[in-house]
Amino acid sequence: MTQGTIALLHLETVPGAIERNRYMIVEAIKHAAAIGAEWIVTPELAVCGLQFAHVIGSDWIQPQPDPWMQQVCKLVRTLKRTVFLGCPERVGRRFYNSVFVIDSSGNIIGTHRKINVVSDSLSWSSPGDQVAPIECDGIKVGVLICSDVYTPNIARALRFEGAQMLLSPASWGPGIHGPNGEWEERSHETGLPLIVCNRTGAEKTIDFWKAP
Repeated sequence: MTQGTIALLHLETVPGAIERNRYMIVEAIKHAAAIGAEWIVTPELAVCGLQFAHVIGSDWIQPQPDPWMQQVCKLVRTLKRTVFLGCPERVGRRFYNSVFVIDSSGNIIGTHRKINVVSDSLSWSSPGDQVAPIECDGIKVGVLICSDVYTPNIARALRFEGAQMLLSPASWGPGIHGPNGEWEERSHETGLPLIVCNRTGAEKTIDFWKAP
């Protein structure tokens, strides 16, 4: 893909409301595809919300693709789109805050596990340890999940590994700890475009209604 339309699903996810969030994601993917988007991006942890652990714990998290993810893959294959989906996963005894890249054939072609796990809300999550671009439609995409952009090292490593663009699903609320030029800095440092998909709504201690 040399040019095309990217849909950023600026969703109002509800912490712990798994079925509600899943339904919203599926309907949003269908709508984005219907209006011509080739790539469709959800926010970080779109399936469960950011502060879900105090509501429902982490025992529900499954290895991926779980049955719901498999259904999403079938939908994506039918729609012939590429989807970047924020969803937690279980690997052995560890849990990860992950983004799955599903190509237009319905295959999961790559996964990025959040590396900079710095929030108390994410104490359930182990940090990822792999930095590698994921090739989508001929473009090498470096995925960074929210606080992965706090510092330059991950974006620079992705650029070194051949990334041609950066994409960041996020759950980053405004305020005293809100975005303060980090996205622009990572783009300037690497010379790569950085596309961010943030979210809206409100959770226990974070208000996303005015999130950029």
